[in-house]
Formats: sequence, C-alpha cells, structure tokens
Amino acid sequence: MASRALSVSGLLSLKRTTRDTAFAVLTTRPPSGSVGDGANLIWGRQLRPSLLHLDRSPSLSFPLPPLAPAKRDHLLLLRPIRATAEGSDSAGEAKVGFVEKYPALVTGFFFFMWYFLNVIFNILNKKIYNYFPYPYFVSVIHLFVGVVYCLVSWTVGLPKRAPIDSNLLKLLIPVALCHALGHVTSNVSFAAVAVSFTHTIKALEPFFNASASQFILGQPIPLTLWLSLAPVVLGVAMASLTELSFNWTGFISAMISNISFTYRSIYSKKAMVDMDSTNVYAYISIIALIVCIPPAIIIEGPQLMQHGFSDAIAKVGLTKFISDLFWVGMFYHLYNQLATNTLERVAPLTHAVGNVLKRVFVIGFSILVFGNKISTQTGIGTSIAIAGVALYSYIKAKIEEEKRQLKGA
Repeated sequence: MASRALSVSGLLSLKRTTRDTAFAVLTTRPPSGSVGDGANLIWGRQLRPSLLHLDRSPSLSFPLPPLAPAKRDHLLLLRPIRATAEGSDSAGEAKVGFVEKYPALVTGFFFFMWYFLNVIFNILNKKIYNYFPYPYFVSVIHLFVGVVYCLVSWTVGLPKRAPIDSNLLKLLIPVALCHALGHVTSNVSFAAVAVSFTHTIKALEPFFNASASQFILGQPIPLTLWLSLAPVVLGVAMASLTELSFNWTGFISAMISNISFTYRSIYSKKAMVDMDSTNVYAYISIIALIVCIPPAIIIEGPQLMQHGFSDAIAKVGLTKFISDLFWVGMFYHLYNQLATNTLERVAPLTHAVGNVLKRVFVIGFSILVFGNKISTQTGIGTSIAIAGVALYSYIKAKIEEEKRQLKGA
C-alpha cells in the first residue's frame, strides 16, 4: 500500500509539474529579436493579467480557474494566436496610410500649398514695401521669423536638430553668404519695381547657372541647352525695354540676386553633407540672419529710428504693422520649406515644370492684385522668357535623366 500510495503521489506530482511547466512555457516572453516580437505587445494588450500570469511560478498559491486542464490549455493556446492575427491585421492597416494610398493627391496638395504660400508671400511683401520701403530690415525679419520657427521646431523635436561641427560649418558658410546676398538683393528689387518685372528678370537665372557650370565648374553644356536659353535672354530684354516701372536699382538688384543664387547652387553641390534638407536650411537661415543684420543697421538704421517705424505705424497702425511683418516672415519660411518637400517627391522633369509654373502664377497674380499696367511688348517679352525657361528646364531634365539611366546600366 505504501508503494502504491507513493506511486500515486509520484504520478500526481509528475502531472502537476508537467502542467506547471507547460503554463510557464506558454506565458514566458520569447527572446528579443525572435519572430514573435510583434506578438509580445499583443500579449500584454489582449490577455487578462490573471491568465497572463497564470501558473508562471510554482510558488503562486492563488486558486486556479474552475476549468479542466485540457480546456484551459486550449484557451491559452488559442488566445495568443487570435491576438497575433488581429495584431498583424491592425499593423498592416497602420502601414498603409493616406499618403501611401493617394500619393498623387498628396503631391498635388504639396504643389498647391507651395504656389499658394509663394503667391501670398510676394503679394504681402510688396504691400509692406508700399508703406514701409526698407528692404534690408524686411529681409532680416524674413530670416528672423524663420530662425525662430526652426528653434521652436528643434525644441519640440520636429525635426530633431542635427549636430554640426566646424567642418560642416565651413561648408555651409559660403552657401549661407550667397543665400543672404541673393535674398537681400531680391527684396531690394521687389521694393523698387513691380513684382512681375522682378520675376521676369529672375527668369534669367538658368542662363547664369549654365554659364557658371561651363566656365567655372568646367562642365560642358550641350548646344541644345544654350540654344534654349536664347528665348529667355530675348524675352527679358524685350520686357525690360518697355517696362513702365523700370529703374536701374530694381534691375541691377535682380541681376545680382541671379548671380548670388547661382553661386549658392555651386557651393551647395560642394557642401553635400549627411544632413536632411530641413536642418541644412535651418543652419543656412541662422548664418544668413547673422550676416544680414549689420548691413540693415548701417544702411537703414538711422532712417528707421528717425521716421521709418513711426511713419509705418501712422499709416497702418502698430498691430497691423507687426502682424504683417510676422506673417510675411512665416510665409517666406514656409514656402521655402514646402518647395523643398515638394521637389523631393517628384522627378526632375516635374520639378522643372513646377518651377516654371510657379513663376507664371506669381507674375499673373501680382498683375491682377496690384493692377500693374504693362505694355504689349512687355507682355510678349515675359511670355517668351517664360517659354524659354520651360524649354530649358525640359531639355536639362531629359539630359539628367539619360545620365542617370546610363549610370544605372
């Protein structure tokens, strides 16, 4: 009897031990990096604590649920499988969002916002110059508002600030200097002449880019590209000869802006860094702001202190004056940021067409809003220049695409 009792006791002990071990295996988390990592979160989210910790340790003394061991084993074996399946479905749905489902619609929205913000910036910028003709100070405000925006974004971690060292700083300083000069001279031109005329002159930027590539960087430019630039030069010349708002300050400033942005492109190619475009633009804006402050103080500071601020406040009021400066700075920064985000989503050809259409939108809306009178020759010249820019951009994008295909092959 003793041996029989001992054997029965041993069998019960063995059965309990086997059951405990089975539950321990079922409720133990698999090692990190295993295939079931995705299900670990499902376990914690879907299973009840009483079931999750059930029989994890033989030392636990709370009563077991009133279920037969076979049914309970079946319950625990089924629940993780169903939860994992549900989790995989929800994870699959989360991966396919609106952006992935409708990429063309999202890209179209980016283009719309880019054009909209650019047009609003140009219109508001010109309206400010009509009662506050101080382009150096306004240029500083553009950059200052953008820098504050970047600092706030870095503070909240959207995006995270990329670290910078002395080597990266040396690469970005020339880019920022050209950006600052091009930005200030553009604003000087906007303040001096009609917005449409400034953008017509700035249509010559591809000509300066091609000249710099050929004669400075030593990169041969195909004859077809040079021929496509002929209508651009001809159209700008025709528009300039009969432009009613023409003056040399506006014309020369816009030309300097073209040259500055051309060199900015050259230095940007040399300053290819492992940093996202948002952080690069933020650092460039900070350096450009530091560069623009001294000329604004020296050139316009005395006039601003004597009568510049007081005249503007007397014309539109303090609240509108401050809000105009703030919003023009926000629109300037946001349209540049949206331009970068938009152009990163499209092919070079779409990029080229988008840039041309942007200039057409700005010229057209500025004429409508400000009612600028243009002569027939100016209108024809502007149209020829824009058509030339479109042809140049199309040919250049095709050439770059062919080069990429050859490299890929």
